[in-house]
Amino acid sequence: MLRGAGVLLHITSLPGGCHVGDLGPEAYAFAEALAYAEQTYWQTLPINHTLPEYENSPYSAASSFAGDPRLVSLDLMKRDGLIDQVPQCPPTPRADYQAAWEVKTKALEKAYKRHRRLKDFTAFMEEEWEWLGEYATYMALRERHGPHPPRGNAPRDRVEFYAFAQFVFWTQWRRLKEYVNSLGIFLIGDLPYYPGPDSADVWAHPRLFKVGQDGRPLYVGGVPPDYFSPTGQLWGNPVYNWEEMEREGYRWWIRRLKHALRTFDYVRLDHFRGYAAYWEVPAGEPTAAGGRWVPGPGKRLFDAAAAEVDLGRLVAEDLGYITPDVEELRDSLGLPGMRVLQFAWDGNPANLHKPHNHVKNSLVYTGTHDNNTAVGWFTEEATPAVRREVLKYGNCRPREINWCLIRLAHMSVADVAIVPMQDVLGLGSEARMNKPGTVGGNWRWRLAEQPPRALLRKLREVTRLYGR
Repeated sequence: MLRGAGVLLHITSLPGGCHVGDLGPEAYAFAEALAYAEQTYWQTLPINHTLPEYENSPYSAASSFAGDPRLVSLDLMKRDGLIDQVPQCPPTPRADYQAAWEVKTKALEKAYKRHRRLKDFTAFMEEEWEWLGEYATYMALRERHGPHPPRGNAPRDRVEFYAFAQFVFWTQWRRLKEYVNSLGIFLIGDLPYYPGPDSADVWAHPRLFKVGQDGRPLYVGGVPPDYFSPTGQLWGNPVYNWEEMEREGYRWWIRRLKHALRTFDYVRLDHFRGYAAYWEVPAGEPTAAGGRWVPGPGKRLFDAAAAEVDLGRLVAEDLGYITPDVEELRDSLGLPGMRVLQFAWDGNPANLHKPHNHVKNSLVYTGTHDNNTAVGWFTEEATPAVRREVLKYGNCRPREINWCLIRLAHMSVADVAIVPMQDVLGLGSEARMNKPGTVGGNWRWRLAEQPPRALLRKLREVTRLYGR
């Protein structure tokens, strides 16, 4: 990756739109703001179709391929002549996924009834049907039967409707990506390790997962006790049947990687350690503590994909409990890893997250979507010893802890420095995106407005100062 700097902001966190941030004018304005600040990268979270049963987490999506219809811009639909009027949506300071779903599906249904014969839609279905048919059929059946729908035939018009919603989503996404790229900015996306527990992927390919005859997980994924939770994290996603995956030549995974790299310029492989070994918990366990490590596919998966996938556009999320086999897999593939400054201050000069231990082939973050904001972390989570260490190391003042970490990230030798938008704005824990191991209130933070020019100029100055 080119030496550069960027900002982490999910699409749902953009201002404007209808109940959630979307792919409309505010997304274009934010891209222009990044260009003004001379940023090279815009990183988002996964943009897949989320489900209310899983708190609309982008890491438990209804499909590994389908975009979230909630992100469709009604303004752009009107501009494209798909609808005549844009419904009035009151300002929503926090993302309201249910309200967005209700308004946008009504608009999409009107557009589908009027424009279902569009040649571009027909061509889209022909090109994308391998995944699109699975997703649209699953969603139509889920609409009729509820979660974990039975296999069978679905009403053709509802299958076509869900396909049409994807046509609108991907038309808008590809236009946005083209515009972002035209500004000299690369999009970094995120590929969850697992699909959702109740998803088109598991529904269509049960043999590729450790599930029972009813499609429900026999084992679920998670991580053992860690920095974020003393009992570990119990995600609930069904784990893979890697033996069956290998017998099929990893075709499903190769399709998934190709799709992700068409969507983004670079793709972060979430939970990279799972490719070496993953934490498997018997279904029904109350916490993740009762799990065990099970070998993953290792390099075999990536060797199988190499002929069709540009591995040089992948990033390894190598955080958490990292063992030598994970590092060996990452390095054998030449993938950049991650450093997170909030993890650096344990009094150990050899800590890999300390700036003087960074390496070029890596990305450094002040914090990730799973961390508190820099201000929230410093004021509410950091111990007195940690606060003293970071202030001394960075020659910082407590009131500017966010800019202290931003400067440390930018001066690093790491090729890429990424800063969550909340840290540019200096926001506290009220702006946290996600708190692992908790339920309720996650994934809902939003910008009230586009970032002020004064802060963008300050970010630009830091970016220029350290040659990014």
